[in-house]
Amino acid sequence: MNIKKDLSLAVSDYLKENHNVEVNQFEFQQTRKEFEGDITLVVFPLLKQIKINPKQLAENIGNYIKEHINEVEAFNVVKGFLNISFTDNYFIKQLQYISETKDYGFKEVNENSPRVMVEYSSPNTNKPLHLGHIRNNLLGYSVAEILKANGNKVYKTQIINDRGIHICKSMLAWQKFGDGESPESSGIKGDHLVGKYYVLFDQVYKSEVEELTNKGYTKEEAKKNAPILIEAQELLKKWENNDTATVDLWKKMNNWVYEGFDQTYKSLGVDFDKNYYESKTYILGKDEILKGIKNGVFFKKGDGSVWIDLTDEGLDEKLVLRSDGTSVYMTQDIGTAIERVKEFNITSLIYTVGNEQDYHFKVLFLILKKLGYKWADNLYHLSYGMVELPDGKMKSREGTVVDADKLIEEMIDSAKNISEELGKIDDLNSNEKQKLYEKIGKGALKYFILKVDPRKNIMFNPKESIDFHGNTGPFIQYTYVRIKSLKQKYKEGVSVQYFNYNFNLKEKALINLISQFPETIQQAANNHSPAIICNYVYELVKTFNNFYQNCIIIDFDELDVTNLRLSLAVETSRQIKKCFNLLGIEVPTRM
Repeated sequence: MNIKKDLSLAVSDYLKENHNVEVNQFEFQQTRKEFEGDITLVVFPLLKQIKINPKQLAENIGNYIKEHINEVEAFNVVKGFLNISFTDNYFIKQLQYISETKDYGFKEVNENSPRVMVEYSSPNTNKPLHLGHIRNNLLGYSVAEILKANGNKVYKTQIINDRGIHICKSMLAWQKFGDGESPESSGIKGDHLVGKYYVLFDQVYKSEVEELTNKGYTKEEAKKNAPILIEAQELLKKWENNDTATVDLWKKMNNWVYEGFDQTYKSLGVDFDKNYYESKTYILGKDEILKGIKNGVFFKKGDGSVWIDLTDEGLDEKLVLRSDGTSVYMTQDIGTAIERVKEFNITSLIYTVGNEQDYHFKVLFLILKKLGYKWADNLYHLSYGMVELPDGKMKSREGTVVDADKLIEEMIDSAKNISEELGKIDDLNSNEKQKLYEKIGKGALKYFILKVDPRKNIMFNPKESIDFHGNTGPFIQYTYVRIKSLKQKYKEGVSVQYFNYNFNLKEKALINLISQFPETIQQAANNHSPAIICNYVYELVKTFNNFYQNCIIIDFDELDVTNLRLSLAVETSRQIKKCFNLLGIEVPTRM
């Protein structure tokens, strides 16, 4: 049942019959609370084609749809806004339709569905994941799930930065100071162990730079001539020349990191369909550059380096190949994009990368268009803001980041402390309690991160996120648990039966909001924004709690009413669970 579609068809028919105008797109919105009505048609956009007083046009349309659509009971006009009220019969039918529709709000994925790849995470292998990575992973994963719910065939992927001077720094520090330490011998998680030596390298490097400056070197000279940096550069050359011992150490330490990453990903509840590794992708793209030179897309400078001139597009000249023939990041990204399209036959590709890379992706997409790839129009940079802390920015090489694993652990501990204070789960065993703490703690973290528009910065405050009141994950989880307990009190089966019933405003508001779920998913997919799902589910929970506080749900003297209201509660819980699934959050059955 799609009342907006029925209304749109009726309004379109009216305009064609009475004004000889064809319009198929209309602006509907929820009726403002101070006015009577269930949905509002905004008439003003129609005035471009129909020269008539907006109030009169709204009156005419209202009379027409009331006559032609049985579910329309009444209407009122406020300036150019047509507020439409539905019959009680509409609300019964709508609730029945929602209850009986499997996966209400989700679109089917089939062989003809658009094929979308979402790239996220894409870490370096010289350090563990931190708070910034958490936002990246949660955002990319959730957008992938929302796109899937909107009828897309989705592939989740990451490209791991496993080569370059950064990993050589960790390798060298381990060689010099590690004494054979491993995750097994130390009990330290693999990515944390490698990160430990990255920090150690930086400490030694700074000490050597200070020593050289004390000897009379300038700051820049000291930075370039620090012995440990020169050793790291030599190690990188050995790797590039495929030196057996160096490559073996590189593989061993990277595998430690991958095992550590996998544990963090599992804890976060995110996954990938394919991993790409920069040690393999860095060779891609060169052939495209050579073709582009012949086609006049790129040009060579006197030193042999290859560039593209984007000044006509308001940008600048961009290097795509160094004078020695080696790739830059842009070269790799060009080649990797082409490779992915070939491999998965995707129709679009979404890069989940922080907003400091806005310019890079603007250039990348423009270059691919100039190379003649039509699918470049469907590339999208899911640009997101930074995660800030009350005490300043994080610095990886100084070891001052908010570690992802530690943060998750702290969130779970906070959930445990609050739950134990409430004392409502004393009958659960220790294993059941631990699972509950994890659902609450991780749910709080994920919701706090995802409820913010991706483009905005986040000031992360763990205490605010774990609150059991307000716009938080635990508050929404608690509402879900409340509904489950209601269902347990009523042992009979719940189904919506047709009978003459006068819906009150609280019930109507809840049914109207549940009905908006399909278009909410579509809006979130179109905007690549889990925040839209968060805003929706929070509004749904507030509306339900208003209904719960003002209506007697279980009344054994009024079984029809009980069935209807309990069915309405159950459908609310289903929408909460679906929303949280899209956000990667689990819902508990006890709290």
